[in-house]
Amino acid sequence: MSKYYFTSESVTEGHPDKICDQISDAVLDAVLKDDPEGACCCEVYTTTGLVVVGGEITTTTYVDIQKIVRDTLKDIGYTNADYGIDYKSCSVLNAIHEQSTDIAQGEKTDIGTHKAQGAGDQGIMMGYACTETPELMPLPIMLAHKLARRLAEVRKDGTLKYLRPDGKSQVTVEYEDGKPIGVEAVVIAAQHDPDVEYEQLRKDIIEHVIKPVCGDYLSENTKFLINETGKFVVGGPQGDTGMTGRKIIVDTYGGMGRHGGGAFSGKVPNKQDRSGAYMARYIAKNVVAAKLADKCEVQLAYAIGYPEPVSVHVTTFGTGKTDDETIEAAIKKVFDMTPAGIIKTFDLKRPIYKQTSVYGHFGREEFAWEKTDQIDQLSALI
Repeated sequence: MSKYYFTSESVTEGHPDKICDQISDAVLDAVLKDDPEGACCCEVYTTTGLVVVGGEITTTTYVDIQKIVRDTLKDIGYTNADYGIDYKSCSVLNAIHEQSTDIAQGEKTDIGTHKAQGAGDQGIMMGYACTETPELMPLPIMLAHKLARRLAEVRKDGTLKYLRPDGKSQVTVEYEDGKPIGVEAVVIAAQHDPDVEYEQLRKDIIEHVIKPVCGDYLSENTKFLINETGKFVVGGPQGDTGMTGRKIIVDTYGGMGRHGGGAFSGKVPNKQDRSGAYMARYIAKNVVAAKLADKCEVQLAYAIGYPEPVSVHVTTFGTGKTDDETIEAAIKKVFDMTPAGIIKTFDLKRPIYKQTSVYGHFGREEFAWEKTDQIDQLSALI
């Protein structure tokens, strides 16, 4: 019998990096709403009282950057300068320019080297799935996301009125023979008003946040580590600068399964960093849902301007019901992994992205890449 521990973290929508991810994806949604063929790669930086929006956008529609930034901050809850930034009074700098014509050429079907739509960039994308949760996701990251979301819920619904928007969660899960059996430790950092007593905050977080989310996995030995410095008043962009794309492990699988390195938010679906990762997750989830393996990791690789993946790699970590090569061959027959095929499969040229930018891009039924509609097709080829 072997035991080990695995830890994953998440962050709330008020975390400085997640502020940036949400603004980036809100800009992308604004482009796609009226111009589905628009090109967008939007990056955001924030610090005390300041948001800088940059990147490359080519579109036929008008995007009101000022309004998007301020509306996003307001929705998150940054309505008071004491919180680190205020939607009404912060400075917003716009440093956006047009997309490179050289890159655009490779993505178009009429003027590129290849007549089919080419990938928007080179790179590797990873997808992962396992049987640990109903969502076919690793348990540590799913609990961490639910804790972070719960922190926002109790703040916004008034259950814990003294909470502020910034926050982080972390969960350590104990495994026995590869199966999760309980939660060893829960770490919470929750920004709060200066007048709340630490012991009251600690008690409230345990009762209203941790127990509702982790109850079935808790034991008398579970450690609760909450605001361990004793105070978390200064937060948001005042406590730490934020940038788009700095939470790529939070966005994916919490460190379980590998990561290709590319961030998601602010990128139009032509960019394989995003859409390729969605396809890799879709493939891995369907393999596990079809009971072909208990764990599956898929790697896709692309070349800029080239329409087909340059490689497809599958591993089931010894849990496959057949060899990995057979599963890989079936995948290649069932799934269209070209850039155009991915966009069509998930209908990606829609304004759906702001909702992906917090609490994970995977394990959520509202997203098309979470469908398990290829089970029969895969099974028939094994």
